[in-house]
Amino acid sequence: MIVLTIDQKSSTTRGDLVPALLGRLQARGATGDAARGLVRPFERTVGDEVQGVLAADDDGARLAVQLIGDVLRDGGWSVGVGVGGVDEPLPATSRAAAGPAFVRARAAVEEAKGRGSAVPLAVVGPPDEPAATIAGDAQALLRLLGALAARRSAAGWEAIDTLGEHGGVDAPQRATAARLAISEQAVSQRLRTALWAEEVAARPLAARLLRAADAAATADDGRAGENDDEE
Repeated sequence: MIVLTIDQKSSTTRGDLVPALLGRLQARGATGDAARGLVRPFERTVGDEVQGVLAADDDGARLAVQLIGDVLRDGGWSVGVGVGGVDEPLPATSRAAAGPAFVRARAAVEEAKGRGSAVPLAVVGPPDEPAATIAGDAQALLRLLGALAARRSAAGWEAIDTLGEHGGVDAPQRATAARLAISEQAVSQRLRTALWAEEVAARPLAARLLRAADAAATADDGRAGENDDEE
């Protein structure tokens, strides 16, 4: 499973932003049962922390990358990603669940709060290889995508957001240009400057790395469980 733990920064000075975050996650379908790849919806676990459980499949990994990007763009949050096994059967709520992936998500969010990276995100798997390296690779790419988005201008985000609203039309860039009252060439320039095509191309790789990290971690947890049974 893929467990996301999201913790608010500076809650004593900024107030409780968890309800607003849950509202944005709800807009993505991540607080109900309808989203593909969602195993347990996001909810407040304790204090100013939110947690959800995503499936160990393509849908879950894609949703994780999407939600991580949304939260990092929002700012003011530390994001921890734990991968691997969970105690079965899963209870109805994430806050009641347990298992290695939940322990790692806790360790990851604490690591994300550190000052070693400009992007407050960490991915934690088992310390053994190859699981540790794969989790590190997923973390590196997700941090790179987060750093790219953080440097994007307001004009770039305006073009990206408007383009997303017109994804179902025949000529989305033309529709975007009309909505923004600028030329199609200006829309293209904004998207190029924002490196939007590069991010779109890299997101599937980030999802594959997350799924691979989860598969390696789950296999490692399975071997550890077998050894415990033998003892």
